[in-house]
Amino acid sequence: EELASVAQREERRKKRMKYVAYGAAFAVFQTAVILVFSLVVMKVRTPKFRVRSATFQDFKAATLPTNSSFSTQMFAELSVKNENFGRYKYQDSTVESFYQNYKVGEAAIPKGKASFKSTKKFAVPVDLSSTNVPGDVLGSELSQHAWIPLTSRATLNGKVRLMLIFTKKKSTNMNCTMNLNTSSKQLQDISCN
Repeated sequence: EELASVAQREERRKKRMKYVAYGAAFAVFQTAVILVFSLVVMKVRTPKFRVRSATFQDFKAATLPTNSSFSTQMFAELSVKNENFGRYKYQDSTVESFYQNYKVGEAAIPKGKASFKSTKKFAVPVDLSSTNVPGDVLGSELSQHAWIPLTSRATLNGKVRLMLIFTKKKSTNMNCTMNLNTSSKQLQDISCN
């Protein structure tokens, strides 16, 4: 009897240890799942806002040494790359184009949204004109090179919505440099930060 009682107690102890081990393994597994979920899925990343390419219409350039000028209508293809697991909805904004520190163009960016893990591409028309640039400054640039260095800057303010529950405000900045080739009438060397 005593031997059977000891064997029963030992069997119950083994069962309890087995249940404790299963419970501990389940707790570790749940903790790992929650940790991965919070670090990967719920992490809000800043979307990337870039100039991709452009086409030009009615390009006019005067390359006189003391009185140079240019004017054109540029159709810039912009993109918003959203790497989040939720959509990014942004407000109206403005993109400005500069030659050195002289503003040469401005365009409106309509509000929109980029779906989760996707890139939204859209085109905006920008009227570029060198009326604010002194002719001799531009003339020295055009006499040395066959291109005009431009910079485009903009800020998009918006919200990332995760799992249809959580909303986080995120702003993204565009600061792109590029060269407008006056002979081929194309953008080249586009670089964005």
